[in-house]
Amino acid sequence: MSDSYIQQLFAERIGGNQFGKDTAIYKFEKIKRAKAEAKKNHPELELLDMGVGEPDEMAEEGVVEQLYQEAKKPENRGYADNGGRDFKVAASRYLENVFGVSGIDPDKEIVHVIGAKSALSMLPSAFINPGDITLMTVPGYPILGTHTEWLGGQVVHLPLTKENNFLPDLAGLEEDVLIKAKFLYLNYPNNPTGAVATVEFFEQVIKLAKKYNIVVIHDAAYAALTFDGQKPLSFLSVPGAKDVGIEIHSLSKSFNMTGWRIGFVAGNELIVKAFATVKDNNDSGQFLAIQEAAKYALEHPEITERISEKYSRRHNLLVATLQEFGFKAEKPKGSFFLYVEAPKGIKGGLQFKTAEDFSQYLIKEKLISTVPWDDAGNFVRFSVTFVAKDESDELRVMNEIKNRLAGTEFIFA
Repeated sequence: MSDSYIQQLFAERIGGNQFGKDTAIYKFEKIKRAKAEAKKNHPELELLDMGVGEPDEMAEEGVVEQLYQEAKKPENRGYADNGGRDFKVAASRYLENVFGVSGIDPDKEIVHVIGAKSALSMLPSAFINPGDITLMTVPGYPILGTHTEWLGGQVVHLPLTKENNFLPDLAGLEEDVLIKAKFLYLNYPNNPTGAVATVEFFEQVIKLAKKYNIVVIHDAAYAALTFDGQKPLSFLSVPGAKDVGIEIHSLSKSFNMTGWRIGFVAGNELIVKAFATVKDNNDSGQFLAIQEAAKYALEHPEITERISEKYSRRHNLLVATLQEFGFKAEKPKGSFFLYVEAPKGIKGGLQFKTAEDFSQYLIKEKLISTVPWDDAGNFVRFSVTFVAKDESDELRVMNEIKNRLAGTEFIFA
């Protein structure tokens, strides 16, 4: 079929007249296809999906019950716009109770969002002009960068390396880049590395932002999921943070509410106001019943503590399992991701030039799914959100991994 005139009308930001003609297969599509092929070739084996980036459990019954009750109320049926206030008040108290952040005005310094992704997609419209730069850590979540480029801005990537504890090297940034920088995007605890930030690091960030007039966006989607004595750390808890930036919180990971699409932006009043203005021209707010259920969740942080305990236990199991096969696996202090260097190959057998090569091998040959990252070294991301009914089932999954990898001698140097 020949191209219609429609083919000539697509915006350059999504490919222009070549839109839909790109034959490149992207990472997650490759993973999807490999999993389908593996299940077809080995129907007798369970696919162990260690690459899932979302919780494996439902939201707690109390949250679901609150949604049910609120959904029946006629006053909750209308547009939410940038309200309602009850959720914002709960968010302000949550920041204080869990992170020790006091003095956040729920009316001026918080606005709800339909998930962190929507916030990251809209923020560039409030700040980015052609030629502006967004500084983004890599590997990482690309949405803010995508929309920066769609608006004519540029993205400068800051590699997260093991040598620097998976924190960006801010001192290595060039002056001409910093002068043009409008955003600095951070995400700690980090996806995919599991690394946590420190107060000292955030102090450096604030100092840099003030010197070069940069807006800091801290994606705190995993901020409350910490273990082994690591206390949840909010960027906003560091003196001066509210002068330079905002923090995005999501209930998806910390309350098992991924599909509910609810979170909030908090911090600098002007940034929040600008974001709310853009948001008001993009959506009509999340269903008020969902906001009320989310309010209930924020008032019960012990829910997250229970979830963290489960992830901590699973991390212990997975780290020990991988170490048996030579992986230099180290338990992270936060998130549900375990980030490990991919082997170079198998003794007397296959060689892996990239993490993607290794990930594809695991899926097709062992029916173990992971996510590869080759952006700053060759690493694979395991997730402890794999499906398991209880603790005994977790042990079963670990034993199954051991059985499938038994006899395989990986080469790491």
